[in-house]
Amino acid sequence: MTQSSRDRATADDAGRGEPGRRVSPRDAAAAEELLSAGRLSVEGRLVQASNATLYCSVERDGLAAACVYKPVAGERPLWDFPDGTLAEREVAAYEVSKAMGWATVPPTVHRDGPYGPGMVQLWVEPDPDIDLVALSRSDDEAVRRMAVFDAVVNNADRKIGHLLPPGDGHVYGCDHGVCFSVDYKLRTVLWQWRGKPLTPEALDALGRVDAAMRGPLGARLAELLTPDEVDATRRRVELMLKHRIHPYPPEDWPAIPWPPL
Repeated sequence: MTQSSRDRATADDAGRGEPGRRVSPRDAAAAEELLSAGRLSVEGRLVQASNATLYCSVERDGLAAACVYKPVAGERPLWDFPDGTLAEREVAAYEVSKAMGWATVPPTVHRDGPYGPGMVQLWVEPDPDIDLVALSRSDDEAVRRMAVFDAVVNNADRKIGHLLPPGDGHVYGCDHGVCFSVDYKLRTVLWQWRGKPLTPEALDALGRVDAAMRGPLGARLAELLTPDEVDATRRRVELMLKHRIHPYPPEDWPAIPWPPL
């Protein structure tokens, strides 16, 4: 699934008139509060998503935003991830993103909604003039941060369409439901840095995560993931800090998702 206008074709052109002041993904605290406690209204469905993915508006006390709501009840069973856990994994990815200090993932919460509990994430509209294929193959530093983030969360499905560049130089990422496996399952279109030294900025971010794993981040992930998955996340960070390079593709797992878009 890609958060783009073409994927929203069957949303009946709704969700564009939310009242109130818009909330920016840069304002994480305000966005989290709005997403957690705001009135959630379903406007349409993203039909290309493999799981139930609903385009919504959310409003509270004069604040408003568009968002994505993925109810647990709409998750498709997967052979390699426990049933009913994808929403928690999306939230866990956001928590890691916050700890890294890069805002790689838009504000994301777990809450009840019109179709039961699920993940709710702030909508980020990508700049339609940016060529996502070219961006995914570039040396763009924001995309490189995404590659480091994906290695930490063990993202098994980083497609080109999961990159969300709003046009201000930042790049967000969406669809992190198949992350945090205990087994090494990194599958991504961002292999251009494999084996290359991590930047000082990346090492600093990994250091922050390493420290946070021994404190609030570790405690939060323990609420969202299994103990083995939390331990595996900690080990991945420790290995990256030890070897100080971008990881190589797995030898026993497809390295690129299909389709890559």
